[in-house]
Amino acid sequence: MARLAKLRDASGEVLDHGLSLFFPSPHSFTGEDVAELQIHGGRASISAVLSRLSDLPGLRHAEAGEFTKRAFENGRMDLTAVEGLSDLIRAETEAQRKQAMGQAVGVLGSLYSGWAHKMTHARAMVEAELDFSDEDDIPGAVSDRIWPEMQALLDEMKQHLSRARAGEIVRDGFRIALIGPPNAGKSSLLNALAKRDVAIVSDIAGTTRDIVEVRLDIGGHLVLVQDTAGIRSSEDQIELEGIRRSLRAAEEADLVLELRDATAIDTAVDAIAGANPNNLLLLTKSDLRQLEFETTGSEVFSISAKTGAGIDLLMEEIKKRIGQNHAGAGEALPTRDRHVQYLKTCVAEAEKAVRGRILPIEVRSEYLRNAATALGRITGRVDVEDLLGVIFSEFCVGK
Repeated sequence: MARLAKLRDASGEVLDHGLSLFFPSPHSFTGEDVAELQIHGGRASISAVLSRLSDLPGLRHAEAGEFTKRAFENGRMDLTAVEGLSDLIRAETEAQRKQAMGQAVGVLGSLYSGWAHKMTHARAMVEAELDFSDEDDIPGAVSDRIWPEMQALLDEMKQHLSRARAGEIVRDGFRIALIGPPNAGKSSLLNALAKRDVAIVSDIAGTTRDIVEVRLDIGGHLVLVQDTAGIRSSEDQIELEGIRRSLRAAEEADLVLELRDATAIDTAVDAIAGANPNNLLLLTKSDLRQLEFETTGSEVFSISAKTGAGIDLLMEEIKKRIGQNHAGAGEALPTRDRHVQYLKTCVAEAEKAVRGRILPIEVRSEYLRNAATALGRITGRVDVEDLLGVIFSEFCVGK
């Protein structure tokens, strides 16, 4: 129901005119009766209308995330959909938008609810065989059918869990660490990738002492590129702390770009010999010196941040690496650490049930119950009160 209306203050003065809409329960976002006013977006108009509404009895400003919380409490959304909506509001890239939208409309929650339903059905069949073994309409030897089905479900959950990092990468970003000795060109490369001056570039060794991070959209994916302190022997405690942070960044990165100054080494072979074969080796400052090299198991790129030579090839390789660690189109994946932890619990309990052939059937049934409960905690239907305040606090007042 919608109509054009004039909004007036207590004296009858027109504050604004706009569209008033009414959504009767349960056909609203929250599942309740909801009135919505669509007015002009000027700050003065909004302030005047809100002030007038606040004077009316029974009305108050909504708390952060309150509309979404009511939708959850009224069964309109599960907790994964709530988290998806939060991610959608914060999405910076197309990949984040697509993943968040899928989660917000219930793709992930439906998957987990379906798994929990299968486990509950298996428990019901097993317990029916126990409790009503003398009844003619209870099929015998239920385990002959139930446990192979549970094994197939367990395999599906394990595969899903193995792809957890891909979902986290979409949401939190693909991490790239720039590692190398001082003056290898790390800060210059960061500026070249960002296409703006992000880090200070200087001939003085050790200029970068703390991590400088820039967020980039590369091929529709969020990429976090970290410029780190140059790695070398030092007695300077501040510089040593920077080096420790550099090494930690390399350990946590999804991809490490290991930089070597082409003007400071004799041959490319020398650089390759000292590089980690799992990293991308970059021979920098190619505008000053070109080294002849053949790849020997390591990925080697000759680049110049000054002229841009080799940067396009490097970007293509980065896109390829992101694609190897990325969620597929329409793939429902866990996106938060709490998802992963509850999934691990679910898999562990389900595995006990499937593998426990010598255990009493009621014990195996209890393991299935524990597994389904873990999934219920992901969707928010079981024992998650402590989480709700944290999750809904991430929302703005309007949601």
